[in-house]
Amino acid sequence: MNALRGHSNIQGLTDLGLLSTSLPGYLTLPSEKQADLQTYLAANTPKATLADQVNYWGNYPKFFVSLMKSFYGDAAQKENDWGFAWLPKWDQSYDVIKYFNMMDSGKVTGYFCQGFNPVASFPDKNKVVQSLSKLKYLVVIDPLVTETSTFWQNHGESNDVDPTTIQTEVFRLPSTCFAEEDGSIANSGRWLQWHWKGQDAPGEARNDGEILAGIYHRLREMYRAEGGKGAEPLLKMSWNYKQPDEPHSEEVAKENNGYALEDLYDANGTLLARKGQLLSSFALLRDDGTTSSSCWIYTGSWTEQGNQMSRRDNADPSGLGNTLGWAWAWPLNRRVLYNRASADPQGKPWDPKRMLIQWERREVDRERYSGL
Repeated sequence: MNALRGHSNIQGLTDLGLLSTSLPGYLTLPSEKQADLQTYLAANTPKATLADQVNYWGNYPKFFVSLMKSFYGDAAQKENDWGFAWLPKWDQSYDVIKYFNMMDSGKVTGYFCQGFNPVASFPDKNKVVQSLSKLKYLVVIDPLVTETSTFWQNHGESNDVDPTTIQTEVFRLPSTCFAEEDGSIANSGRWLQWHWKGQDAPGEARNDGEILAGIYHRLREMYRAEGGKGAEPLLKMSWNYKQPDEPHSEEVAKENNGYALEDLYDANGTLLARKGQLLSSFALLRDDGTTSSSCWIYTGSWTEQGNQMSRRDNADPSGLGNTLGWAWAWPLNRRVLYNRASADPQGKPWDPKRMLIQWERREVDRERYSGL
């Protein structure tokens, strides 16, 4: 199965939790019915029903606690449920269609539109323009002048509106495009491919990180000076970047990967990672506050051996399109997800000429695996 995306980096968008009821790494944003951490974890952590059953989502608490340590750093402790109370709790799905219907009903004051052009994307353009016209303000973060940023302008038949009847104040914040910044793009094969800045941005354009950092710092200043509802989640947030006003893409990528916050040992006392080191696998994540990761599926993308996303070795010894040295794929550089289905229940590949994985039972029911 190949998920054909309609836009560059849509895979990255969903990976990082930009859906209305998601957190990074396809974790679930808690609902109003999950008012405490225990209820939330119980609802999202499946229990094994058979002995020796594969149940990797049973590690959900490790992924979640590591995420909260990345969000809130030292402020997230076991005593405060790792800051669970600071997360928003949804009462219904606020997908984009729902949101624009709420705009049209006058229930939305302002809207931040980052890298999205709804006027040109939705089938009912007139409904979108009508909805945007009822906002008090609209903020558009985009490298280009889009139909959304100019929805209030009359362009004849293509956008027949009367600007004098539109109350919305529009703020355009010009951002950079991919060629004007370092970063990664995730394709539908789950490859994270690093790219490098080719030239400086024109005019007053800034990269998205700098724009969002500016908004973040202004909000913190306002909350500190004036107080207000919902201040704690923002004021407690970890923001330990070398350049707080312009976090570098490399730092954010390492934050996604995750760190050992203490020395990590296995059950036999073997040292797995030292405090401060980048993690090599999500298997190292813990639920005791000793690890951090902003996106557990990205753990392994930037390790102590360097930026795995920047690799450019296109060798394919398998002949099956498994270029394991080119960029990095989540999870753990697996190029074929669910490759277990390529073999029968006894571990014999359905097609020996295209073997992805195989196994045989040995030594007291232990299984030995080999493959790509």
